[in-house]
Amino acid sequence: MKVERFEDMIAWKKARGLTSSIYKLTGEPPLNKDFGLIDQIRRASGSIMHNIAEGFDAGSNAEFIRFLRYSYRSASEVQSQLYIMSDVHDLDDKTFKELYEAATEIKKVISGLIGYLLKKK
Repeated sequence: MKVERFEDMIAWKKARGLTSSIYKLTGEPPLNKDFGLIDQIRRASGSIMHNIAEGFDAGSNAEFIRFLRYSYRSASEVQSQLYIMSDVHDLDDKTFKELYEAATEIKKVISGLIGYLLKKK
């Protein structure tokens, strides 16, 4: 399948799913009271998908790679913030693992895409 739009990309689809999960989780008590953490983890998860989209339309592989690296780092930020949610708000282990692994999977897909783009040079 040829990727013609950023919405066709597996990495973007996975990032969208993670972002949706983060928004749902942080909309429920008691997490919905920690406004700083909510804002930060929502921004970081959204940044993953937004940078993939922006990079896709950046005009060159080098620029796309730059934005993919931003996305990768945002996925790491989400993982770090999940630890805060676990430590401070008693995020259950199952949810923590699911979200952490979703971010890990996104990072793997992004890494593979970066590798592919570097070989195309």
